[in-house]
Amino acid sequence: MKYVFYVLGILILTLGISFTIQSDLGTSPFDALLVGLSINAGLTVGSWEVIIALILICFNSFLKMQRPEVLGLLTAFITGIGIDMWLFLLHNLITPELWYSKIICFGIGLVVIGLGTATYLHTNFAPIPVDRLTLIIQELTKTNIFFSRTVIYLAFLIMAMISNGPIGVGTLLTVCLGGLILNYFMPFTEKVLDRVLTQPSTSPNYDKDKKHSI
Repeated sequence: MKYVFYVLGILILTLGISFTIQSDLGTSPFDALLVGLSINAGLTVGSWEVIIALILICFNSFLKMQRPEVLGLLTAFITGIGIDMWLFLLHNLITPELWYSKIICFGIGLVVIGLGTATYLHTNFAPIPVDRLTLIIQELTKTNIFFSRTVIYLAFLIMAMISNGPIGVGTLLTVCLGGLILNYFMPFTEKVLDRVLTQPSTSPNYDKDKKHSI
């Protein structure tokens, strides 16, 4: 069941990313970097997700002074496929032109990203390297998700500017609100998923068949 929420969380996350890209208001600094590299150097946005993930895995290994979390590549691979899939599906379905429709599209994407990230992170199974970096910085600085996420966003913002990625008002909103939204959803998803994931073990009197009804 944990792995179902793991994949579901990634699919929700990548749907949100695709919404922000389609909004044309600017994406998160990390996604802006991916789009910028895709436009200027070729390959798909999802392909660059995997490449940057490999670099971050090595960087995270250096910060933690431990073996690289190679399993994070699996998450990055699924994320890359999810981004390319949603962009392909939404390319002609969601093309907001009016300013308020762009804001709505971006707003939905930002909230969905926070929900998806919090969902798959709570499964504690192979976080995307950039999200693992968020947790590492939180641990090293002894602060909260909001602070560590904002620091990472600022770093990627500089790299996105260098790569001429799609930076706009949405990028600024992501830097200011992305960590806050994730910080809000973390305890929410923890409460919901803990209740769902522990239900079979806390119901010993149920029939055996009911264990498969989740």
